[in-house]
Amino acid sequence: MSLDASLADEVPGLLRYARAITRDPHRAEDLVQATLVRALERRESFRGDAAPATWLHRILHNLAVDAARRDREEPSDAVADAVERSWRDDAYTVDAASVVERAETAEELRDALVHLPFIYRAAVVLHDAEGMTVAQVAEIQGVGLPAAKQRLRRGRMMLVSELARGHERREALAGVPLRCWVARRQVSDYLDGELPRGERVAVERHLEGCPTCPPLYTALVGTRAALGVVRDPDSVVPPSTAARIQRLVGDGERVRRTPPVGN
Repeated sequence: MSLDASLADEVPGLLRYARAITRDPHRAEDLVQATLVRALERRESFRGDAAPATWLHRILHNLAVDAARRDREEPSDAVADAVERSWRDDAYTVDAASVVERAETAEELRDALVHLPFIYRAAVVLHDAEGMTVAQVAEIQGVGLPAAKQRLRRGRMMLVSELARGHERREALAGVPLRCWVARRQVSDYLDGELPRGERVAVERHLEGCPTCPPLYTALVGTRAALGVVRDPDSVVPPSTAARIQRLVGDGERVRRTPPVGN
């Protein structure tokens, strides 16, 4: 089967992976679409040395890495180091029953996954959710086998530790409507007055009770207000510049009105 013919078969897996590493369905769809466009543009470079799924996942992974860098979601070795130090402590443990219960709840699992630094999150999803081998993970992420094994090990540790913290988040958000990401995704429309009344009320109630979202909302409001300064009034245009522009406009108008020679 040609690469073009196999693209459609790979879309569900690509979309599943994109949703797991971004937790934003719109962003995930954009990533998959960009992946397919990039694959078609580079179809001549596909030699069949890797399976189409591996090749496509690598393209998607690289696009996601670029997006994470633009969003300043850099891989944080400091986070991984801190979690590994905890795991090295003989006294460190978790409530296994609570962790497994949360892991078996899709929303809790996605909430924990999204807190992992990108490269570790991707390694765990590719291997444990998508069933790829460590060698395939290494190929997709463009690293050696030892590095891929380390990312998988650290990612699993971070995921368990993050799931163990689930009760802290639930207690902090007890009685607060909406998940933080849902509220944060809607807050831009809220600022612009474009949310229906019911959704607007839910966002307001979330902001009243959430311990982490109000500073983000305040920062959005302040930044939007500050951007108004960027739009300088016409009066600040230097007189010399204004005169030059006026001359250019006048010259252009005269040229437009002058009939061609010979008419």
